[in-house]
Amino acid sequence: MKHRKICTRLSIKKEMGGNMFFWDIHGYKNREEAGHLLAASLDRYADMNGVVLAIPRGGVPIGYIIATSLNFKLDLALSKKIGHPLHKEYAIGAVSLTDSFVDDNTRVPSEYFEKEISVIRTRLREMYRMYMGANHTPEALSGKTVILTDDGLATGHTMLSTLQMVKTHHPNEIIVAVPVASQSSIDLLSEQVDVVICPLVPDIFKGVGEFYEDFRQLSDEEVVKYIQLYNKTINI
Repeated sequence: MKHRKICTRLSIKKEMGGNMFFWDIHGYKNREEAGHLLAASLDRYADMNGVVLAIPRGGVPIGYIIATSLNFKLDLALSKKIGHPLHKEYAIGAVSLTDSFVDDNTRVPSEYFEKEISVIRTRLREMYRMYMGANHTPEALSGKTVILTDDGLATGHTMLSTLQMVKTHHPNEIIVAVPVASQSSIDLLSEQVDVVICPLVPDIFKGVGEFYEDFRQLSDEEVVKYIQLYNKTINI
C-alpha cells in the first residue's frame, strides 16, 4: 500500500493530510451518533470517486451516514468464513459474493473447499438480494477510494478477511473507519490498509457493545430501510 496513517484516541493528536484530530471519546449513544463522528473525520474525501462497504448488520447505519455525507456509493461487504471440516469454528478461508481465499497450509481436500464456496456464496447472494434488491449488482471497486466500516472491531478477523478480498479488485485507496476497536485489531489491520480511523481504542476492551448506550441488534428489515433511505437520498 502507498501509505498508512492511523488516527485513534490512544494518540490523542495525529496529523492526517495536514489536519489535526482531537478526540476525547468514551462511548456513543448509538450507531447513528458514531456514524456522524466518523463522517466528519472523513470529510476530506467528500465527492471523490468512492464506495462505502458496510458490514451487515451493525455497520449499515454507520455506512449509510458516511456514504450520504461524502456523496459515495453505498454497498454491502458480505463475507463468511470457511470452517475446518473437523472444527467449524476454526477458519481456513473466507468467501464473498465474488471472491474467496483459502489457507494453503491446511491438508483439507480441494473438493471440500469447492463445495463450501458454492454453498456459502449461494447463501450470500440470497442475503444480498434481500438487502439490496433483486436487480442490484455490487459496485465496481477498481481505482476507487473504498471505505470499509462496521460498528466496531473485537478481533478484526472479519474485517481482515473482507479486506483481503477487496484488495483483489485493486482500489486506489482503502480506508478502515470504525467507531471503536481493540488495540489488537488495530495492530492487525494497520499494516494492511492506507488509513485506519478509529476514535476510540480503549485500554480495556471486553466487547464492542459496552461502548454504546443503545447496541440492540438490527433486523433485516432495518438494514433494508437504510438501503432504501440511501437510494431515496441519491434519487436511484
